[in-house]
Amino acid sequence: MALVVLAFMGALLGRLGQVQIAGHADYRAAAATVNTRTVTEAAVRGRILDRTGTPLVDNTTETVVTVDRAVLVDSADGGRDLVGRVAKVVGAPFEQLWGRTQLCGVAGAPPAPVCWAGSAYVPIPLVSGVDPRKALSLLERPDRYPGVGVSAEPVRDYPAERTVNAAHLLGYLGRSDADDVRTSKGAIGDLDLVGRSGLEQQYDQQLRGTPGTTTVAVDPRGIVTSQLAHADPVPGQDLVTNLDARVQSAAEQALATAVTNARKRGDRADSAAAVVLDVTTGAVVAAASYPSYDPQVWTGGLGAAELARLTDPKAGTPLVSRVTSAAFSPASTFKVVSLPAAVAAGNSLGGTYNCTSSYTIGNRRFANFESRAYGPIPLRKAIEVSCDTIFYDFAYRSWLAQGGLAAKSDAQDPFVEMADRFGLGRRTGIDLPGEQAGRIPDRQWKQSQWADTRADTCRRARSGYPEVAATDPSRAAYLKQLAVENCQTGFQFRAGDAANFAIGQGDITVTPLQMAQVYAAIANGGTLWKPEVARAFVTPGGATRKVAPVKAGTVRFPPGTLAFLRGALGGVVTHGTARGAFAGFPLAQWPVAGKTGTAEAFDQQDTSWFVSYAPTTRPRYAVAVVVSQGGTGAEAAAPAARAIHDVLRTLR
Repeated sequence: MALVVLAFMGALLGRLGQVQIAGHADYRAAAATVNTRTVTEAAVRGRILDRTGTPLVDNTTETVVTVDRAVLVDSADGGRDLVGRVAKVVGAPFEQLWGRTQLCGVAGAPPAPVCWAGSAYVPIPLVSGVDPRKALSLLERPDRYPGVGVSAEPVRDYPAERTVNAAHLLGYLGRSDADDVRTSKGAIGDLDLVGRSGLEQQYDQQLRGTPGTTTVAVDPRGIVTSQLAHADPVPGQDLVTNLDARVQSAAEQALATAVTNARKRGDRADSAAAVVLDVTTGAVVAAASYPSYDPQVWTGGLGAAELARLTDPKAGTPLVSRVTSAAFSPASTFKVVSLPAAVAAGNSLGGTYNCTSSYTIGNRRFANFESRAYGPIPLRKAIEVSCDTIFYDFAYRSWLAQGGLAAKSDAQDPFVEMADRFGLGRRTGIDLPGEQAGRIPDRQWKQSQWADTRADTCRRARSGYPEVAATDPSRAAYLKQLAVENCQTGFQFRAGDAANFAIGQGDITVTPLQMAQVYAAIANGGTLWKPEVARAFVTPGGATRKVAPVKAGTVRFPPGTLAFLRGALGGVVTHGTARGAFAGFPLAQWPVAGKTGTAEAFDQQDTSWFVSYAPTTRPRYAVAVVVSQGGTGAEAAAPAARAIHDVLRTLR
C-alpha cells in the first residue's frame, strides 16, 4: 500500500513540478533572498484487524483538492467565485466546499467537522475523492484557479463493510486542529488526520506512525528552488484486535432483526446494543450498537446534512455507542447482584418465599411483573420466573435493619455493597473513549442529587407543569405531586428506593458492557477482567507486542451462593422466562445460562434485556443484549442473544 501511495504522489508531484517550478526557472537566478520551508508527509496509517487477521480497516489513496486561504482572503468576493468554479469542475456541491473554507469558531461558520478546524496558514482541503483527471485539469489553468493545489493522500478503507460495520468500535479520522498540533510536541502537523473516536482515537499514536519531513529552499515569491533535506515517513503499527468478524457480524444482524421484529409488534425499539466478552480474559469478541452509520462517510469530509443526521435524536443519534456510552436500567438482570446481597443480609438459599402478585410498603403498592403470583416458591424458582415481590421483601427488610429513614448516609447496605463489588457505578476501563460509568443511587447520591435539583424541583412544586397540562392533565398532576414530595424530602433514601434498586429499577443505570462484565465474573468464578479490544500491535518490521489481560478485581460470594446462582441462571433458559426464546436450540451441546430483564420507565415502553454466558460446562463467553423500548426481555433481547450464541458455538 505504501508503494501505491508513493507512486501516485510521485506522479502528482511531477506534474506540479512542470506547472510550479519548471515554468519559473527564469526567476530563480533573480532571487535576492533564500528562505527554507519544511513540509511534512503523513505516514501510512496502520491497519486494524480482527483476531484472525481479517482487515477491518485498511488504506487506499484518494485525490484531494486544496486552496490557499490567502488567495481567498485577497479576493474581492472572499473567494466565492473561485470556489464555485472548482465545485463545477469536481462535481461537488458549492455549499459543501464553501463551508470548508470557513474557519471553525468564526461567526457564521458551519459546525465542525464541516468548517475548517486546522491552521489558517496552510492550504485548506476543499474536497476529497476527486477524479485525478479533473484534479489535474485544475493545475493546468493556474490563471483560472489561483491558489488551488492537488495532493494524493492515503485514506481509510473498510474491506469488510459488507458483512461487518463496527463503526462505533473502529471510529473515524478527522483533520488535526490547533489543539492537536500544540499538544503533540511535533508529532502532528497542521494537515494530519487523527483519530476522533473508537480505536482510531484510542490508539492514534500507534496507528499514526511518524511523519516524514522535507526541507526545501524557496525564493521570495515562495517558489521552490531546491531540496535541502528529507526524512521518509515511518508507517504506523497494525492493530490486531480481539474482535471476531463472524461474531461481530452476527451481533449486528441480530440487533437489526430484533429491532425490526419489535417494531412489527408495535414497540418503538429506538436503539439496541450487544456485547460479547471472553470470560477468561475480558477480551471483547464483539460489540454492536444500533443504529449505526457507514464509517466511509468520514472519508473525504462530512457535509452538514449528514452530520445533522448522525446527531439527530429522532434518528436514534447514530454516533452514540449504546455499548459503552449509553446507560439503561438493568431490570431483573440485576437480580444476580441482589441475590448474593440478600444472602449476605441473612436470607437462606434453601428457604421458601412467598411470590405474591404485589407488595405493599406504606401506602404504595409494588406490583409483580404482569401482577402474577406464584405463591410459596424456592429461591431458585424466584430467579427462573423472575419474581419481583420476593426481592422487594428482601430489600425492604434490609432497609429497615439499616435504620430506615433514620439511617446515616454511610449506612452499610448489602445491596449497594454487592453492586460495588461487581464494579457497577464505575467505568470498566475498556480501551475505547467515551465510556459511561452508570449510576448506583445510594443514600449519598440521593442527597447530592437533591441538592443539585432542589431549586428547580421546588419551583415546579409551586408552578406545576402547565406545558404538560395542556395536553395531559393527569400526567401534569402526577408530576406536580412528585415535585411537592421531592422538594420537601427528596434527600431521603426511602423504602421504595431500596425496593426498586433490588430489581434493577428506579434511578440505577448500567451500560451493556458493565452487565456483560458482571455475568462474565459469575461464569469464571468471581474475576472481573478489564474489557480489552486490543490484542496485539505489529510493527512494519513484523515485531509483535501482545496486550496482556488485566485483572480489575475479585467478587467474593457468600458460601454456596455462586453455584446456586449458576444453577438458577441455567434454569431460566431451560424452563424459565427464556425457555421460549431458546426452544429448539442445541442446549445439550451448548448449554446457556442467563437472565431476562424488562425495564419499565415513565412515559416509555419497556426496554428488553438478556444477559447470559455459555457453555455452562466450561464457560467461555458472556453475551449482553439490550433493546431500548423493545418489549419484554424474552421478546426481543433473548432471541437476539440466541442468534449470537448460535455463531459462538461454532467457533474453535
